[in-house]
Amino acid sequence: MKFEWRKKEKDLYIPKQKPELVTVPKQKFLMIQGKGNPNHEEFAERVGVLYSLAYAIRMMPRNGYTPEGYFEYTVYPLEGIWDLTEEGRQLDELNKDELVYTIMIRQPDFVTLEVVKRAFERVREKKPHPYLEEVKFETVEDGMSVQMLHVGPFDDEPQTFEKMDVFLEEQKLERVSLTHREIYLSDIRRVEPSKLKTVLRYQVKPRD
Repeated sequence: MKFEWRKKEKDLYIPKQKPELVTVPKQKFLMIQGKGNPNHEEFAERVGVLYSLAYAIRMMPRNGYTPEGYFEYTVYPLEGIWDLTEEGRQLDELNKDELVYTIMIRQPDFVTLEVVKRAFERVREKKPHPYLEEVKFETVEDGMSVQMLHVGPFDDEPQTFEKMDVFLEEQKLERVSLTHREIYLSDIRRVEPSKLKTVLRYQVKPRD
């Protein structure tokens, strides 16, 4: 039976449209860093190489290699950690050219460095990519976090963050850093902006 993250991990990926506290465990990711406007082609290229590797792992049994512990699963959604350059933080309005990001796709627990190396080899052979060598395989543990489902255009996210910030005050919590995580549940190519679903999340700690 295929592992469906939408059904098995609802607490992490299908939150409600109100702020909630969640503990995010250690997770394995394929990730790549970048800078600049996410509407530009460079961002799309970086997303593309992540998906090439993710599907290379997902399809390994069909290509003659079955990793130890492998199980059928749905590829996890794209995620992004967002920040601004020092110059960008000084501006009164958001300049998307000053965005700094790490985009990533989570991998199942059976994925090891050896499995990732095989995926790299597969992608090199099938479709060489200019950003392939920039991709890293790492484990991340966000721990205590506040998250909320945002429905609508990305440019309207500040309204959702305001609700999350109010929740922090009520719960006597504070953000660990100015960065935040976004998990993209919708295909931006197929879903109109008003219906886009994005999980917004940031790490928190008890207020001193």
